[in-house]
Amino acid sequence: MKQSENSGGDTLAAEVLNISRRGLWLLVKGREYFLGFDFFPWFRQATVEQLCSVELLHEDHLYWPELDVDLDLDRILYPEKYPLVAKAVDEPPD
Repeated sequence: MKQSENSGGDTLAAEVLNISRRGLWLLVKGREYFLGFDFFPWFRQATVEQLCSVELLHEDHLYWPELDVDLDLDRILYPEKYPLVAKAVDEPPD
């Protein structure tokens, strides 16, 4: 039997480590990142299943298909460089 060349690829290149009331911790290619709900509000009302369904696309691009959210690692590392924060669907406008 011939093994697939892609068997056991980067299936765990990105995974959720922990979720709290303040945000979630991701492990991406061996490095931890914190995504606080203040900077990433669209994750606040997501289910655990939706949050854990994260994919690493390319080398620095994360995608949550069930939430239709995509972020690059620069935005996660330096959210202050990106002052426009999307409002979660259920949040009232300012």
